[in-house]
Amino acid sequence: MDIIKSKDEYDALLKNNSAVFVDFFATWCGPCKMVSPIVEKLAAVNTDVVFVKVDVDETPDIAAQYGIMSIPTLMAFKHGEAAGTIVGFRPEPEIQKLVDAAK
Repeated sequence: MDIIKSKDEYDALLKNNSAVFVDFFATWCGPCKMVSPIVEKLAAVNTDVVFVKVDVDETPDIAAQYGIMSIPTLMAFKHGEAAGTIVGFRPEPEIQKLVDAAK
């Protein structure tokens, strides 16, 4: 999974892909480390969705755009529009439902 490095890169990603799943995280966040393997597993099996990570410390402008206050925050986008959000650690079936919302 790619880590988004800039708002321009992020905006282009949403514009050019119909199904996107974003994992907002920070390197120091314990729950983020717990959810990451689940997201990576789902990325491997849901190849019709583009999975990316956004480090809220490195790109705070993107986090601010969505009012991210807690991490991990997982968001699904369908045709550039938010299709669902999960805040905090959740089990794999709940995260898969969010992935499905992007399709």
